[in-house]
Amino acid sequence: MNILLLKQIALFSALVGGVIGIITLIPFIGTLAFLTLILFLSAIIIVYLKKNNLIGIIDLKEGAIIGAVIGFASFIAFAIVFMPISAIIGLIFKSYYVGHLLTMFITNFGGFFVMIMLLIFIAIISALMNAFSGVVTAYIYELLSGLKKAENENIDFEIK
Repeated sequence: MNILLLKQIALFSALVGGVIGIITLIPFIGTLAFLTLILFLSAIIIVYLKKNNLIGIIDLKEGAIIGAVIGFASFIAFAIVFMPISAIIGLIFKSYYVGHLLTMFITNFGGFFVMIMLLIFIAIISALMNAFSGVVTAYIYELLSGLKKAENENIDFEIK
């Protein structure tokens, strides 16, 4: 697995997670955007990368790794964007429920660490769900294209 490719995918998925963090503030669209983030964002990003020829043939293991990286990075970026904006909205409008809970967590010192632990736990769950989604996407691409990665395909160089 190429580490540079994983870093680029993590940055791209963090950007998409930040955009979803802004979209989630819209009341009726927010639920669908959040479910997309948690469940199958990796499938969308893998299809986008394959459509633009940014990644080649991926097997099931690479689909799981790419999906987990997409799920974890996008949820952390989502939380970094969504939580402060939601807390500011909660301070401005006292009736905004999520913002009120966030300000309560932030003002309490122990609540801040509980909030961080919950975010990491949900990011791990998002990574697991997106890993499964990445495996399914890689399997469907393998079925549709008929191309499989060779078992011994390495990028090692021989110097003679």
